[in-house]
Amino acid sequence: MLGLSSFLPFILSTYLAHQTTSLTLKLPSRDIRTGTGPEQYDPTTPVAGIAPTQLDRAGWTATADSFQPGCEPQNVLDGTGGSWWETQFNPTMAPLPHKIVIDMKNSHVINGFRMLPRQDGSPSGNIGQHRIETSLDGQSWTQVGSGTYANNQARKTTLFQSRPARYIRLTAQSTAEGKGYPYVTVGEINVLSGPDPTLPRDNWKVTADSENPLPNQHRPVEATDGASTTYWSTQFDGASPGFPHTFTIDQGSAKAVSGLTYLGPPTSNGRIGQYTIQKSTDGTTWTPVVSGSWTDDAKPKSTEFGAITVRYIRLTALSEAGNRGTVTAASEINLLDGSRQATDFTVTVDSEEITTATEDGGAINALDGDPATFWITKWNNINVSPGYPHFFKIDMQASYAVRGLRYLPRQTPGNMQGNIGQHLIEISADGNSWTPVARGTWEDDTQMKVVNWRDVQARYLRLTALTEAGNRGPWAAAAEIQPIIQSTFVTPSPESAGQWGETINFPLIPVAAALIPSTSEVLVWSAWNADNYGDGNGRTVTATYNPLSGIVTQSIVTNTGHDMFCPGISLTKSGLIVVAGGTNSEKTSVYHPDTRSWSSGMNLILPRGYNSQATLSNGGVFTIGGSWSGVRGGKNGEYYDPVANTWSLRPGCPVAPILTNDAEGIYRADNHAWLFARQNNSVFHAGPSKNMNWFTTDGQGSTTPAGTRGNDNDAMNGNAIMYDALAGKILTIGGAASYTSSYTTSNAHIITLGAPNTKPN
Repeated sequence: MLGLSSFLPFILSTYLAHQTTSLTLKLPSRDIRTGTGPEQYDPTTPVAGIAPTQLDRAGWTATADSFQPGCEPQNVLDGTGGSWWETQFNPTMAPLPHKIVIDMKNSHVINGFRMLPRQDGSPSGNIGQHRIETSLDGQSWTQVGSGTYANNQARKTTLFQSRPARYIRLTAQSTAEGKGYPYVTVGEINVLSGPDPTLPRDNWKVTADSENPLPNQHRPVEATDGASTTYWSTQFDGASPGFPHTFTIDQGSAKAVSGLTYLGPPTSNGRIGQYTIQKSTDGTTWTPVVSGSWTDDAKPKSTEFGAITVRYIRLTALSEAGNRGTVTAASEINLLDGSRQATDFTVTVDSEEITTATEDGGAINALDGDPATFWITKWNNINVSPGYPHFFKIDMQASYAVRGLRYLPRQTPGNMQGNIGQHLIEISADGNSWTPVARGTWEDDTQMKVVNWRDVQARYLRLTALTEAGNRGPWAAAAEIQPIIQSTFVTPSPESAGQWGETINFPLIPVAAALIPSTSEVLVWSAWNADNYGDGNGRTVTATYNPLSGIVTQSIVTNTGHDMFCPGISLTKSGLIVVAGGTNSEKTSVYHPDTRSWSSGMNLILPRGYNSQATLSNGGVFTIGGSWSGVRGGKNGEYYDPVANTWSLRPGCPVAPILTNDAEGIYRADNHAWLFARQNNSVFHAGPSKNMNWFTTDGQGSTTPAGTRGNDNDAMNGNAIMYDALAGKILTIGGAASYTSSYTTSNAHIITLGAPNTKPN
């Protein structure tokens, strides 16, 4: 076979518990949802969110109690670091406190405030003590944050519990310089939000006050069909009724709603300007929820509010955004799911660096959604820098179906200090009793690491860092640490035939794997790079997993000059692992478990890759096929003697009988043969071609046809396993007629072998 594509899970009973003085920081409510794939999100279903994110500031305005001409409040919304708001200092200095108010023009559910000081290198006017407040009407204010900013140019982020607001106000109570001057400056202000997912629209019934009479065009249902190219429009042929226009949604039953999203039509005509949103329990009596206005552009619009449980929602258009007429249109209208609005998260860490004037390494940075900020353990004084292990514990304040974690290392250019290597991830229902769900070693780079496991109901999640990935020191760091939460939890069926343990995280993509019987370890490797292949530069990134300790150790093999991506793999009777072919298609490498070392074997006579191998009853190795690498075609059988370290051809074992009828020809037709060693140095070929064969490897070798695999066709990329060697039982499943661009099959067969060179049952 090509190699081990899977191995038995190991159930580990030990876990690490590290207790030390900790700091607890308040974090916001957020909606963290399950994704369909690594970092690819489907906007119509709950997906994995990175909370919170900066809201679009188009149309926003800023006002202040004071400003110096040329340094107006609106500068904090212009997106540049070279301009700023500054309170009056000439001819007189306006006294503290100073206030700046942001009007977002619409209600949003917000959970954070971000302030960037002036970026011209001057600390003059940096804010120290401050207060942050929100308001729905600009009159009644609620405090959501307070504290003292450090006297530096770093961006400052304050997170708080999610709440609806239209206005947010920053009050400066002192300056950070400590020189007694009363003027303050601010470079940029952003407001943060973690928007809720959209509700399913399967059972909706939508109606409108008007629609264009063209057959099957511009009906209300076209604003809920998931296509941005179709749209609902009020009548514009023959007549055009005036404002207001209404779009009414009947969800079929009451659901928690926290907002509405609107995407305008493909053309500019009909974009909604001023609007109101109303709710109803019966579809007859309506109560206002929120009102506002949307800007005249093609961007999606979102209006959020505190979650309400309601069956009917109505959007009423009061004007056209560009005053182009009385038509109202919409490509897509969605409602936001308010069922996930949660209470505060908190984070506890063993250590954080928050004392330096030039760096804020607080734990809160790893949950602020900003990759430019990061948490780092204390480092400013090496004599008091705590060593490994380090932990980062999240209390989600409620029980959720947790299915994974994302770890983003710090993104500081040229500085990877603190990248986490070996690690342990645990969950807990009460914060006291912990269950491991994943462990392993991450690669030393700046890429996002995604860890998934089976859904587990938990309130607490703890990441424990055991080593620094590059051995640069005793520090741990993270730009982002994000739980991945499933929207619902389904209780798994009782386990009656074994139990799954935690997932194992490797610092590479484990393309190939081999079990080391003498130590029960698992040896895996990728290619010349941990997550890429193709260069053939004579090295291989490997890792070894020890199931007893749970430790994954990385190693790079260079001494054999062999890029071992997609080779043939065999375990000899003496415990050696023989790896032949691959990207460096002529090479053979041998792993010695007793010394944990690699040595070069004799080169193959016929270079090959995607070849298959089998360890014979006499301890030798047989390989065949592999036109993916090296010269295409003619990849007949070869025999390896591990004692003499020699390869020899077996001309009586030609590759032709095993070929599939692949659309890509010989390049794919001889790949991944299903080989099973039997008595007297024979090998049974079960597929993936529909024709089966016996090979004998003594002398020049020989081939005997063994019939076809029932009514099966070629099954490239299927699988085969001998589940009962004594009885000669082989299970084959799946596959396709060609390697790529071919439909798969659900076929499965059981093959029962008899004596070599006889047709199986």
